[in-house]
Amino acid sequence: MELADFKSDGCSLFVDGTFENPELWKECCIRHDIAYWRGGTEKEREKADLVFKSCIEKKTGNAELAELMYKAVRTGGEPYFPTWYRWGYGWSIGRGYRALSPAEEQMVKSKLREYERKFPDKGN
Repeated sequence: MELADFKSDGCSLFVDGTFENPELWKECCIRHDIAYWRGGTEKEREKADLVFKSCIEKKTGNAELAELMYKAVRTGGEPYFPTWYRWGYGWSIGRGYRALSPAEEQMVKSKLREYERKFPDKGN
């Protein structure tokens, strides 16, 4: 299986921050996108979503906003949806929830190093 290059649009279908600070929680979204691009097991997705929720709450101090964003990713991020933001979007559709092999983990690491070289200031 081939792994696509990592891409992130920030918070996808949501804003990246407030009017005062337009990128306030964008870093949380990029880190979450890395997890979603990588994919893996259902437990890994649950963990990624909880880390995302915690990051949003730490950045904003707003538990309600964090819960709203958490529920959105839990609802819309299933690996079976044909979207650009689904769980495991770096892989072909149909992978579902599956642990990465050691070779796939190496592909992930290599692609992330490449991304970080190209975009050193993108919140990695």
